[in-house]
Amino acid sequence: MIKVVGVRFKPAGKVYDFNAGAFVLNMGTPVIVETEQGLGFGFVAVPPKAVEEDDLERPLKKVFRMACEKDFEQREKNVEFEKQAHNFCMDCIKQLGLEMNLFAVETTFDASKMTFFFTAEGRVDFRELVKMLVKEYRIRIEMRQVGIRNQAKMCGGTGRCGRILCCSTFLEKFEPVSIRMAKEQGLSLNPTKISGQCGRLMCCLTYENETYIALKAEFPKIGTIIQTKNGKGRIIRTNVICSKVSVVLDDGSEIDIKLDEILS
Repeated sequence: MIKVVGVRFKPAGKVYDFNAGAFVLNMGTPVIVETEQGLGFGFVAVPPKAVEEDDLERPLKKVFRMACEKDFEQREKNVEFEKQAHNFCMDCIKQLGLEMNLFAVETTFDASKMTFFFTAEGRVDFRELVKMLVKEYRIRIEMRQVGIRNQAKMCGGTGRCGRILCCSTFLEKFEPVSIRMAKEQGLSLNPTKISGQCGRLMCCLTYENETYIALKAEFPKIGTIIQTKNGKGRIIRTNVICSKVSVVLDDGSEIDIKLDEILS
């Protein structure tokens, strides 16, 4: 039996499981953990719980220790190091004439490796760039090309709703989003109105999609002939939220009635 604790390294990042050992950890406790890249600085996102070792898919890395004041100082130094490395890399990209958009630099806690995140239209030959970076910093360098949605998640920003982007605050992973979801919810199909800061369909289209599908299952299909207290008519629109349908009667007039007012 071991104690498993969930640790998050970024505000909206994935939660990773670690062996808590004998440490007494609570939500939000800063910890230094062992990772495949070396030591990492994170915060407890899921309190420790007892788990049978046989139930684990693979052995877990351990919590190295609880973070102290010096660790926070090291974290601040890493932030400054990342900013300086970003500026230097940007100068190198301009010098080499590479068509890539560098938007973030991350370093491991012990500053033994740096990862440069960028977006690009196609593949980029960054071999010369890596040589220049290795020559400057003498540490392991990784260039990672990511999608535009990942860029929005890492950079953050404000959505059209006026709130901080969902992907940079609480979404741990991206769910598939389709134009069909906008159709199901009766939204405008204007790309400028249903696209997020990243230019892709807004993640929030998935939030209520299942509810709309469940509610619409109770509605007759558009075009169905129904009987109302005002006479026979044909359904031309549905309003799922208000539980109403719009009907064109035989005399050409249009009325809105509630779902429970349909006679047949």
